[in-house]
Amino acid sequence: MWQSLYAELKDKGFMVVAVAEESRGADHARPWIEQAKSEYWQLIDTEHRLEDLYNLSNVPQAIWIDEQGRIVRPPETAGSTDHFRRMDLKTRTMTPEDQAGRLAARQAYFDAVRDWVNTGKHALPADDARARLPKVTPRIAEARTRFRLGVWLRAHGSAAEGDRQMNEASTLHPESWSLWRQAADLDEVGKASGPDFWKRVQALGERPYYPPPKL
Repeated sequence: MWQSLYAELKDKGFMVVAVAEESRGADHARPWIEQAKSEYWQLIDTEHRLEDLYNLSNVPQAIWIDEQGRIVRPPETAGSTDHFRRMDLKTRTMTPEDQAGRLAARQAYFDAVRDWVNTGKHALPADDARARLPKVTPRIAEARTRFRLGVWLRAHGSAAEGDRQMNEASTLHPESWSLWRQAADLDEVGKASGPDFWKRVQALGERPYYPPPKL
């Protein structure tokens, strides 16, 4: 859908910049990028610099930046919903109603992007955009530092200590699904979408996994 939106709006100065956060190295993300054959920019961030700069906590999240380089919408969920939480885990299927709800929410988000490019709608005034920026607390800053240290330690032969640092990172910043999933995939391929993931999702209770954007 991003490709079709980009093709529709590119002549109006619109650009999509997709960034893959991949601690396992660029080669793990590159096949997906090549398969997509997108015309917009696709980058690979192996050190999670983007997460540090914008305090991202999950994927997919989007940031709207205007032609002056000003953030007009801070990080928010980009068209994904919590309908997946009612998925049948044995068949990995959702009800037709949930599938329709997910598609409708995704379409609404893309329509909002289209409105922004065409009319400026949904762009926030500077003070409002600043107020919505997620705040980096000392605990979050320490969590990201420990996570990066853990990745480095694993890459240099100290897996046990690396895992300890990444576990501490998730303890310090439990709201970051990105930190947890990246650590889980380093530990075991597929773990980030396996039983441990679903236990964490169920533990949310009424709290959202994908907070809906306030459009």
